[in-house]
Amino acid sequence: MTHSRSPRALPAGLPLLLAFDLDGTLIPELATTVPETSVQALARLRALGVKVAVITGRDTLPRAVMQAAQPDAVSTNNGGRIELHGELHTEARFSAEDLEAVLAHELHDARVVIFTRDGLYVDLPAGAPPEAWMLARGYRPLAEAPREGILKVGFYHPRVADLAGRLRRTHPHLVLTGAQAPYTEFLTVTPEGAHKGAALTLIADALGIPHDRTVAFGDSDNDVAMLEVAGYAVQSGTLPLLAGHADAQVGGPDRLGEYLHALADRLEG
Repeated sequence: MTHSRSPRALPAGLPLLLAFDLDGTLIPELATTVPETSVQALARLRALGVKVAVITGRDTLPRAVMQAAQPDAVSTNNGGRIELHGELHTEARFSAEDLEAVLAHELHDARVVIFTRDGLYVDLPAGAPPEAWMLARGYRPLAEAPREGILKVGFYHPRVADLAGRLRRTHPHLVLTGAQAPYTEFLTVTPEGAHKGAALTLIADALGIPHDRTVAFGDSDNDVAMLEVAGYAVQSGTLPLLAGHADAQVGGPDRLGEYLHALADRLEG
């Protein structure tokens, strides 16, 4: 494995904070439950005093994931919103000017989704039906969206890379993820400073965990910032983009439990 940073050793002993991406890492893509081996391993680790965080691009976590992971901290919207023990810690919102620039896009017939703390607002191309998850969440038309309290904007279109390129030139302070493999037709935009690396740092500080005692697990481009700031970084899957940012690799959500059980064995020994 080629590293863009110097390889580090897995922290030994406590304190320890494990930070997990959700889809493709803690659970299979678009699933709603954690594999049983990981559930059991996480229970062992929590009993040993290990802290757990889930840091995801989603705006909410499935109830079953919360019950299985029992995280000390949850960060949603790619790091833009952080809760500690169920209480809001920080929340990044778009300024009116930045939101206007993001929504003034050039993608004809794009699906656009705006996320607030309380719901989502969707613009669908003419004749395009809403997806099941939108229906389940009770979405509203984009025209009804507020212009304050916006936490994340998502675009679905074959040419999202064009929009990403423009925003990187005109608004380099915004955080852009996706628009590349494996999400070539999906782009997420979050406010300045709203990324998973910042979330991991804030969570570690709030929980009193030294940064070099953090272990991050991720599988895609929105995890790069988190993998870079962690004391130790574990790639889930085989996306080439992440190879230079990780110290270790696991095969995916179905193999994560084995890795976590081995970590618990090490701490118990």
